[in-house]
Amino acid sequence: MTKSFGKSVVANARLHELVPGGAHTYAKGEDQYPEDMAPVISHGLGAHVWDVDGNEYVEYGSGLRAVSLGHAHPRVLEAVRRELGRGSNFVRPSILELEAAERFLASVPTAEMVKFAKNGSDATTAAVKLARAVTGRPLVALCSDHAFFSIDDWFIARTPMSAGIPDEIGELTVAFPYGDLAATEELLIRHEGQIACLILEAATQHDPPAGYLEALRDLAHRYGALLVFDEMITGFRFSEAGAQGVYGVTPDLSTFGKALGNGFAVSALAGKREFMERGGLRDDHERVFLLSTTHGAETHALAAAIAVMDVYAEEGIAARLHERGERLTAGVREVAAAAGVEDHVVVRGRPSNLVFATLDQQGQPSQKYRTLFLRELILGGVIGPSFVVSSALTDEDIDRTVDAVAQACLVYRKALDADDPAAWMGGRPVKPVFRRYV
Repeated sequence: MTKSFGKSVVANARLHELVPGGAHTYAKGEDQYPEDMAPVISHGLGAHVWDVDGNEYVEYGSGLRAVSLGHAHPRVLEAVRRELGRGSNFVRPSILELEAAERFLASVPTAEMVKFAKNGSDATTAAVKLARAVTGRPLVALCSDHAFFSIDDWFIARTPMSAGIPDEIGELTVAFPYGDLAATEELLIRHEGQIACLILEAATQHDPPAGYLEALRDLAHRYGALLVFDEMITGFRFSEAGAQGVYGVTPDLSTFGKALGNGFAVSALAGKREFMERGGLRDDHERVFLLSTTHGAETHALAAAIAVMDVYAEEGIAARLHERGERLTAGVREVAAAAGVEDHVVVRGRPSNLVFATLDQQGQPSQKYRTLFLRELILGGVIGPSFVVSSALTDEDIDRTVDAVAQACLVYRKALDADDPAAWMGGRPVKPVFRRYV
């Protein structure tokens, strides 16, 4: 379990000199990992990655849940290479834009039109803008139980990292709790005629209460608001048609990304024709500047998306993700129970989208115990902020992961018995992404 991280430490220091935060995504920051144990990645293949020190890991949550087929998937790379040799960006739409739209709408039949972009924030913000234009209303209601929707001001103003955003913008966003229809209706009544849309993930760690999504859609429509599903995580990972395909509820608008490109930059805004046409050239209403991005339809990214959708359909990827997650869950729970920490190391979520909770003596989430747990996993050759699986994971990978978790659980038990994990943390605790000060 001895590993050297010297080259990663040097690379991280240099990154901090050149890149604010040392990474281009806050969730990938050095502060999310134990001190001096934040590997800088050299390359990846399948479910494995290697760092600049030569350490190999089984990886989870690849690309913040984006790489669901595994790194360097051959069919995706073949499609990308083909298009790279044909040009990537033109003065008019490529025929690939038509092919990608047709393929996407075949996978997500609840949508009638789609527009592609490069990242999730662009798509969710476009959905919010479109809902405001359709309804003529200023307020956005987001689900307070869901962690992230966009880097844009309408969302970030509601987080502890709201510096640089005028208070007036934050006042245009309100919140409702997941699963509580009464509280949501009270919010709609309190701001009657002002809320443009309700935006949420259809499900996260648990299935929605029976009838909840249907009732939420009806409630939104009764008060003149649109229903928007953020399917950045659930899209393709829950099913090819996303969570809306699993639960049978059609939103007015929905947004996709992450798994859609298997690591290549592509996202999508999809929805009903009557709303999407507001951003087109065949509508009589005031025009909406919906999505207009220089690189939104790069041919190689759309080719990657088409290949991903084909692989999902032909190889039953959604079912395999579920099966891989179930096998991992069973193994982790078994070794946690054997170490007597089953109430402290907890696996949660849909099998295709697993997270782990690290709880203290009182059963409360603990960054200190998370640090201990992550440290032991990394030493055991496993890396990831979650247990989100890829279809590239083998039985051997999962067995190796469970062995690493078993060792981590033994250390966890020692820390619980000592009533202090400090001796096993290796330094400062990992930190939450959203905090007002460093």
